[in-house]
Amino acid sequence: MVEWVAFRTGSRPVPRPVATPLVWATACGGALALVAVHTFLVGTDHPGLALAALSLLAALLGVCARFTAAPGTAVLCWLFLNGFAIPPAGTLTWAGHRDTLWLSCLCAATLLGTALARVVHARAAYHRVTGGPPTPSLWPDD
Repeated sequence: MVEWVAFRTGSRPVPRPVATPLVWATACGGALALVAVHTFLVGTDHPGLALAALSLLAALLGVCARFTAAPGTAVLCWLFLNGFAIPPAGTLTWAGHRDTLWLSCLCAATLLGTALARVVHARAAYHRVTGGPPTPSLWPDD
């Protein structure tokens, strides 16, 4: 008789988040690259596209980061958006409602990515501990 045995038995830990300085360094490099590509391809006339790209970057960085890294990630992305994706390039400005909305979008994207990653990791850990979801039986008497 052949018995199938899993190669890896035992509990696997939930993945640890990446260190905050590494997330922030990646945010700086990624935001710089995205804004440079946006300015080269589109120009500074459509900052909404840059905001969407930076929000996606913030969400992706949030997946591997801690919750405490979210505000800093959002601010770093906003600095590159405000400093280089809108005219005058290279000058930081504050336009009340617009910049508040941009910071809110970037922070929400980062927090959403982090929360989604935590839920997925917790659910996977629960399924590893309990053995997965119950499978319905074809025979009611089993």
